[in-house]
Amino acid sequence: MTRALTIAAGRVIMVGYPAGHVPEVIGELAAQGALAGVILFKRNLPDVQHALEATREYRALHAAGSLPLIAVDQEGGRVARLREPVLTLPPAAELAKRGPEAIRAVANQLCAQLRVLGFNVNFAPVLDVNTNPENPIIGDRSFGATAQAVIDFALPFADGLMDAGVIACGKHFPGHGDTDVDSHLALPRLGHDLERLRHVELAPFKAAAGRVPAIMTAHVVFDALEPGVPATLSRRAITELLRGELGYEGAIISDDLEMKAIADHYGSGEAGVRAIDAGCDLLLVCSEVERALSVHEALVKKAEADSAFRARLLDAAARVDELAATVPPLETTAPEVLLARLQG
Repeated sequence: MTRALTIAAGRVIMVGYPAGHVPEVIGELAAQGALAGVILFKRNLPDVQHALEATREYRALHAAGSLPLIAVDQEGGRVARLREPVLTLPPAAELAKRGPEAIRAVANQLCAQLRVLGFNVNFAPVLDVNTNPENPIIGDRSFGATAQAVIDFALPFADGLMDAGVIACGKHFPGHGDTDVDSHLALPRLGHDLERLRHVELAPFKAAAGRVPAIMTAHVVFDALEPGVPATLSRRAITELLRGELGYEGAIISDDLEMKAIADHYGSGEAGVRAIDAGCDLLLVCSEVERALSVHEALVKKAEADSAFRARLLDAAARVDELAATVPPLETTAPEVLLARLQG
């Protein structure tokens, strides 16, 4: 049982790591199949050659028989980890001016390049509605200031990603567009009632429920849902609202558990356990390997002691495996051929 739980606990974690090679301990977990995959950042991706080397290095370590999830944030605008010759996109607010068909086409073009480089997950599009001009973290990352605009333009972007064989992930549920605090730095809170949330913040996620295979949560407190508890850790938000009321059946992914909205209030292990218990399926730990190991240890310990949590953990791991199974195998072509294809 312990080995099975060790693998299941790892299958619900996606890690980031410092610049350089994959840390040995991450390689060991990957080789056991006890890791969902990795997320790479600018520090790992100074150019396309390094990007291709990084994705191939991890794939070589990952256990045979399961497809690794290799992710990047490539929204466009200020959130773009890869630079030229990868297609450079404007912020979503500017991209929206091109219309749905052009948006779908450009997303398809971008993600064909991501697949060449070895990525099969793009944490995009943003489904937040940009209703607060003082918002320090969303702003022009949003496709519009109304729920309908976000639906009209963000969902074609998601379609374009998936046309190219890349997992799209809508974010940040239940909505980060009206906050005036950056959740990387502190814990935002919204006091809107449920009627307002259903008409504005939740509407794009409801529209996306049958179209995107993954949704990322927000580290934001919603007083109308569970006062004092960030949505990522809230059963009311994740299980009752997203799974229940909105009928979402895809994978639910936490935002980075190292962000201060979480890390200033919860230990790494506690946050991981609470997120899985709330209904998240995949946990992001984007920088510190030791934090990822703490989350893994806490999940195993809780699952050994609590049969209800063990069932929830196994369900989450199964959903992650189902998500990985939705994308075609990554390229095995010689690196020089892939780079020539990208640059040509």
